[in-house]
Amino acid sequence: MNAPDNYIEVNKALWDEKTNHHVGAAFYKMDEFLQGATSLKGIELGLLGDVTGKKVLHLQCHFGQDTLSLARMGADVTGVDFSGEAIKKAGELNEQLGLSAKFICTDIYTLPEKLDEQFDIVYTSYGVLGWLPDMKRWAEVAAWYVKPGGRLILVEFHPVVWMFNNDFSAIQYSYFNKEAIIETLSGTYADRNAAIEMTEIGWNHDLSSVMQGLIDAGLSITSFREFDTSPFNCFRNTIEISPGKFQIKGLEGKIPMVYALEARK
Repeated sequence: MNAPDNYIEVNKALWDEKTNHHVGAAFYKMDEFLQGATSLKGIELGLLGDVTGKKVLHLQCHFGQDTLSLARMGADVTGVDFSGEAIKKAGELNEQLGLSAKFICTDIYTLPEKLDEQFDIVYTSYGVLGWLPDMKRWAEVAAWYVKPGGRLILVEFHPVVWMFNNDFSAIQYSYFNKEAIIETLSGTYADRNAAIEMTEIGWNHDLSSVMQGLIDAGLSITSFREFDTSPFNCFRNTIEISPGKFQIKGLEGKIPMVYALEARK
């Protein structure tokens, strides 16, 4: 759990820059979104259920598409992200669409300094946990925001995926959180040709550290599933085995791509 002192600063600069490239990237289908399409996928929609009138906290919301999709579904939703550029864009979209979502710019670990209320649902998804060094601390924060009787919903890329190098030709990293993973990469998952080359600092988190963290924080895991496809074409060397379902070429059906869990208080 080695965390460089400047990891938040490094990653915040990265995500500020990524936001500038992501907003207009085809990956995010902004035109369709502005016309009413949801950004939420089937896995999380099945877990969320009817959110009408529910208070929802969306952690690590990027520039807010899922947050705003939840608002469209009738939720009273608050989105949180540490990127100032992302939160700025989320606010602009919220105003443009005439919605009433709220947004807070802060990293997860310091969120309790800025938000003191509890929610029916705490939601977070896809590529979020790897930017945080400490799952115990994350789980304590996330669980605190779940009101008694409420739920936490997590949909995340599977830690097995993050064991591989970027083209999935070899296993490069541990399944467990042995050390910080520091890389300098070109482009982004949303636009491989984006004119961006910046350092990022991340961690891999085994499933037991995530689930035990939630249990220790007072939640009961009521649902857990693993999936051999990703709903996003965000990795290299992928094939689309059916509409909107992606696997790694040569590893089709052999590795988990996504997991999803529900935990209750």
